[in-house]
Amino acid sequence: MFFRLVWLSIRSRFGPRIQPTDVARTKFRVWPTDLDVLMHMNNGVYLSIMDLGRIDLMARSGAWPRLQKRGYYPVVVSSTITYRRSLEPWQAFIVESAIIGLDDKAGYVEQRFVRDGEVYARAIVKARFLKKSGGTVPIDELAELFGLDPAEHPLPEWVREWSTRAALPTRREPAPSTWEI
Repeated sequence: MFFRLVWLSIRSRFGPRIQPTDVARTKFRVWPTDLDVLMHMNNGVYLSIMDLGRIDLMARSGAWPRLQKRGYYPVVVSSTITYRRSLEPWQAFIVESAIIGLDDKAGYVEQRFVRDGEVYARAIVKARFLKKSGGTVPIDELAELFGLDPAEHPLPEWVREWSTRAALPTRREPAPSTWEI
């Protein structure tokens, strides 16, 4: 992944500029190191490549340098992914990354793995931005940095419900039993 990150950093710096509200389309290829024992791309690799797609979105939109200047960095709070087809060795594919909404604490990105116009996998990622000095970046400040109006980017209701159901209890709350159905 390190070499992909270096290559992406170069491509993003000189690639076409986009707006934070645009869809970032980032090209990749399945490498032999991406494969699992069944000889298709490992499910964990999808998550790592999604990180690169989000970095490309932030870099080409100009948000990444502004975040770094302020000492802010993103962390994934939760994610969900659904797979339709396997990506095989050496296949080229595109990761499409787009901000789909904000709530009072986080931003949400949809990411799709697309090959020949077909969606092979789709994910939703919930992310917060933290300050190196400590604490969380307020969503209104984050929205301003990305040039987003939260009112114009309402979170789809099913994503809001997923986020609520996927949330862990606070440290002070007793952990509910997830084994009981």
